[in-house]
Amino acid sequence: MTANGLSQIILYFVALLLLAKPLGVYMAAVYANRPGFLKRILAPLEATLYKLSGVKPEQEMTWKEYAAALLWFNLFGGLAVFALQMLQAHLPLNPQQLNNVTADSAFNTAVSFTSNTNWQGYGGETTMSYLTQMLGLSVQNFVSAATGMAVLVAMIRGFQRTHAEGIGNFWADLTRGILYILLPLSFVLALALAGQGVVQTFKPYQTVRLVEQTENTTQTLALGPAASQVAIKELGTNGGGFFNANSAHPFENPTPLTNFLEMLAILLIPAALCHTFGSMVGDTRQGWAILSAMTLVFASLLFVTVGNEQGGNPALAALGGQQSVSADQSGGNMEGKETRFGIVNSALWATATAAASNGSVNSMHDSYTPLGGLVPMWLIQLGEVIFGGVGSGLYGMLVFVLIAVFVAGLMIGRTPEYLGKKIEAFEIKMAAIVILIPAFFILGGTALAVMVEAGKTAVGNPGAHGFSEILYAFSSAAGNNGSAFAGLSANSLFYNIALAIAMLVGRYGIIIPVLAIAGSLAAKKTVPVTLGTLPTHTPLFVMLLIGTVILVGALTFVPALALGPVVEHLVMVNGK
Repeated sequence: MTANGLSQIILYFVALLLLAKPLGVYMAAVYANRPGFLKRILAPLEATLYKLSGVKPEQEMTWKEYAAALLWFNLFGGLAVFALQMLQAHLPLNPQQLNNVTADSAFNTAVSFTSNTNWQGYGGETTMSYLTQMLGLSVQNFVSAATGMAVLVAMIRGFQRTHAEGIGNFWADLTRGILYILLPLSFVLALALAGQGVVQTFKPYQTVRLVEQTENTTQTLALGPAASQVAIKELGTNGGGFFNANSAHPFENPTPLTNFLEMLAILLIPAALCHTFGSMVGDTRQGWAILSAMTLVFASLLFVTVGNEQGGNPALAALGGQQSVSADQSGGNMEGKETRFGIVNSALWATATAAASNGSVNSMHDSYTPLGGLVPMWLIQLGEVIFGGVGSGLYGMLVFVLIAVFVAGLMIGRTPEYLGKKIEAFEIKMAAIVILIPAFFILGGTALAVMVEAGKTAVGNPGAHGFSEILYAFSSAAGNNGSAFAGLSANSLFYNIALAIAMLVGRYGIIIPVLAIAGSLAAKKTVPVTLGTLPTHTPLFVMLLIGTVILVGALTFVPALALGPVVEHLVMVNGK
């Protein structure tokens, strides 16, 4: 790696970690209902929303009531997005007169954006009207992100409270997350992006003359209100592109500064929520320990991706003078990458987007080297807990914390405890469900797809890489990531339905047991710290947590990865 590339990575980590603490402190204040100066500005709007909807924000909910409110809200949100797509030809703000979306694609997209996955089996500029993009997809970007944050806060309250039935009010947590966190941050980022050239307009697509005359003398440029959607797609770890090329498109990501800001936004809230967690439980060391574990895993895997992409493809290099253009590997593997971003910024984005349940891309993962592409896929398969989605990443990591504490307790012969709460059979059973559900749908969905004709015909590349494309698709869906190995033609009836089911279960099949854990913890008493209590803020525990996450991922997915990217790598290095 060059000194320039290393300095860019260091700058990214420094900026991320410096911003994590102040934003984390602020978010802890928001969920404690004391968000500072914004409260004076937005409190009347918040109160009006509660009044119109009949919500009493101070009214506590049990975990079952919290889960029911969340599920009903997300159900109606998904139905609204589905209806918008099915009726968009008859609705305003459709200057290109785009047709209604097919039912199976509309169902897949509605589930995708409601579940914070943002898997896209369509091309945005050729499929979705401005109204559908704004009122449907952008709105879900906000509410799905706020839903994940609300679940995390409910789980944190489980650690905070003693002999309590309530874990908060879903409607209040959802509203405050949007009003005081996501909207202000998105507004600032959208202004910065628009100032750098990200398009934000209601004008119809523009036809322009080509500078270099060819058989076609004109080109149609897709436009739209993109900057506002790009901001929340990154901050909310949503990832759905306004345009089909996502953040590789110059109208979504035109300059090195927009590239840096968007990459920073992907991990900003997940990193800051670690400090929020520490602040809310009264011990910031706990938050820093979890953030340290996330950062160490992320940085290690990032260098694997960068190294493999900079190493290029030895099969092409071996061609020598036979195909001089293709054989030149001096710049690394640049297939599928923007020359304006290069290897380091492409690999950094790919690793961050897979680590954070974001799914946006500024390069095509399908064109990465086998091991370079394995890293994003494996980060998703680990459970999207290395930073992860806003809220969902940290509550997933806290599940691994409970398992790590439980294993450590067995090793030293004590009842495991975490933050003064005994971790008992119920919590471990729920944690097991959280880990097993995505694995079942990733591996089961992949197995089904390679057995049925509808699954196999969508594969554009035979052999190990084609298997990797299918495995990545189900990993992305069940992991609520949304990125893809794009060689798979997934906009078909089979994949639209199968992936939608994986997205639904991968989101809500995790949320329900997490809320059950929160309810169980809130009802427990707090036990005092003794000499036998395992410290959970030390470097030793950080290593134990990292080992737990990686061991579970290795045992679950290494056999499947061996059939895809590992085999493909062995074939590549042998020049075939």
